[in-house]
Amino acid sequence: MIEQLVLFFLKDALFALGYMARGNAFPQPLSREEEAQMLERMAQGDAGARAALIEHNLRLCAHIARKYTVPGCDADDLISIGTVGLIKGVNTYKPGTGTQLSTYCARCIENEILMCLRASQKRRGDVSLHEPIGVDSEGNEMTLSDVLGTDEGAVHEAVERRVSLQSVRRLVQTQLHGRERTVLELRYGLLDGRMHPQQEIARQLGVSRSYISRIEKKAMERLKHAFESGAADPEPAKMPVQNEQKNRKKP
Repeated sequence: MIEQLVLFFLKDALFALGYMARGNAFPQPLSREEEAQMLERMAQGDAGARAALIEHNLRLCAHIARKYTVPGCDADDLISIGTVGLIKGVNTYKPGTGTQLSTYCARCIENEILMCLRASQKRRGDVSLHEPIGVDSEGNEMTLSDVLGTDEGAVHEAVERRVSLQSVRRLVQTQLHGRERTVLELRYGLLDGRMHPQQEIARQLGVSRSYISRIEKKAMERLKHAFESGAADPEPAKMPVQNEQKNRKKP
């Protein structure tokens, strides 16, 4: 079960990175009729409809992300983090509850950014619980105590499940090589923002579609193993052994 969850969030993170590769030209929101149609198609298993719902809500994600300031994160980083929340929102939204998709996704986007903010504040050490950290969707000032007031168990579970886009990008760059990296970059649009179908990739590489499918599966398993082993965590810079030895000889 845990392995399936890791693979699920890895795929969603790659999906988000593909959209981020397009730059800041986010598409306009869907009309109510178009959105209802896409939701119905997604409920029937249409992956294209799910992708469209995410893509046409990226403008909302960027709008919310610009409200917050998180130490160590620039605007693009916050949009990336918010996109993870957007994907979760689209995946878990239930039509017929009386809440619009955009409203529901806005909460998911904000929750994702606030979790990142909470983790950032924790790394900084001692901080004031009443220090202003931003504003909510209604323009009210928020403090760290407001964020920490969230149910600890729920926050912990969400943090454990969240896959950092930066970590996944690092994994792709360091853990995948040759055809494995090429296939994932094309499949999830990491180069040009367009997700290429397996059949198209197979034609480009001169192999069968089933072979591309096996490569993609193997690459995802490699990413999962690397992620679980902590390969995506940044390592502190180390001085080369030779230079270190030379420095020790200096008075």
